[in-house]
Amino acid sequence: MWSAPRHGRASSGWIRLEGAVVRKPSTNRAKPMQPLPAEQTQARRFGKARSARSTAVLEDYVELISDLLGTTGEARPTDIARRLGVSHPTAIDTIARLKREDLVTARPYRGVFLTEKGETLAKRVRARHRLVVDVLLALGVPQEAAEADAEGIEHHVSDVTLKAFAEFLRDAKDRRKA
Repeated sequence: MWSAPRHGRASSGWIRLEGAVVRKPSTNRAKPMQPLPAEQTQARRFGKARSARSTAVLEDYVELISDLLGTTGEARPTDIARRLGVSHPTAIDTIARLKREDLVTARPYRGVFLTEKGETLAKRVRARHRLVVDVLLALGVPQEAAEADAEGIEHHVSDVTLKAFAEFLRDAKDRRKA
């Protein structure tokens, strides 16, 4: 047999509805629900998020490959897999996708190298990442959290927002000088 929660009054917040005991609907909403945006507006927003998720993986790989090439001189699939926390077959599959997108070249036993298109993308992704990290740091977010959070934000932020971030940082720098 069911018994009401022991905290507060035994029946507080609970009602019997068609033989079942359920929580009462809340009657004290903090603020009313916002109306839904127009269908095309909402579809565009969701489409942008799906597109960002689709390209986020490629961007992460290209950025990491560039970093590995710059620091160790080589980007091996094994190192890529370990650093991204994915299996070796997953890394191989994604590298094949990068090849199809003309972002990398790879030869057996030679590692992975960025094409000109891949290098351009890596530079853009790295700049976007740095900008997002710098904004988060300016807001008082600790370094490690800012780096981790930027990994997700950097793929979903629009050019308009990036421009606003850059202006925010410029204004903050100008205020410190004054």
